[in-house]
Amino acid sequence: MENIRYITDLSLPELDPFARLSEVQLAHYYEPDTGIFIAESPKVIERALNAGYEPLSLLLETKHIQGEAREVIACCGDIPVYTAEFDVLKKLTGFPLTRGVLCAMRRKPLPGIRELCAGAERIAVLENVMNPTNVGAIFRSAAALGMDAVLLTSGCSDPLYRRASRVSMGTVFQVPWTFFPKEEGAWPDTGMAVLREMGFKTAAMALRDDSISLEDPALRAEEKLAVVLGTEGDGLASETIADCDYTVRIHMARGVDSLNCAVAAGIAFWELGRRKN
Repeated sequence: MENIRYITDLSLPELDPFARLSEVQLAHYYEPDTGIFIAESPKVIERALNAGYEPLSLLLETKHIQGEAREVIACCGDIPVYTAEFDVLKKLTGFPLTRGVLCAMRRKPLPGIRELCAGAERIAVLENVMNPTNVGAIFRSAAALGMDAVLLTSGCSDPLYRRASRVSMGTVFQVPWTFFPKEEGAWPDTGMAVLREMGFKTAAMALRDDSISLEDPALRAEEKLAVVLGTEGDGLASETIADCDYTVRIHMARGVDSLNCAVAAGIAFWELGRRKN
């Protein structure tokens, strides 16, 4: 194949997106236009392609040209495919590649809140969830358990960061999502107002004495519900909890007082993602 390029020089500028640019730099690569991101593993790349993301170049282990990456290569047209053995790629990127394949892809413009949530009944709101592993795990649960969309505050890790999209198994390309604007007051003030205008009731996942049970039938009876989850460690801001219609807790045994935010999200999505009969 004419587009296969065997790596003999690790300093090639064409390899910068895979080796020398941070994810923040990648996100601003074409500024003021949309940037790029790196998708890792054939499954994640396949789901990104199916969602209409544009591939720019591939980096993969030579053995995968006729192996696990064969179908991905075929779907990517004539973009450059940079290849080398595992040890060379690890030296280049600084980490062992999952399933030996990376793809640089063009970002899409993000939709607005109203556009994203039109027709949605169950959405998740993430407040300052900073760990990309947790963001990815939350998206995987959201996809599997029937959430229609995910909204993120500006303090959250980007769902298109390599680790987040990999942990999500590519579900960040299946579940609609967007960020609240960065300006002051966008969350919770303006964001809550927009959700109310669209008919959503909000349920803050928080450990408060006045919290209702996750199994409370009033929650499932809501036609449109936003499940609001907070950052690792500190949880939701007091202001956010006060603004929500419900404060909800997961009952736990053996004196356990909290769960990892991604675990809590999965439990909440399982219970609240089910509509009333």
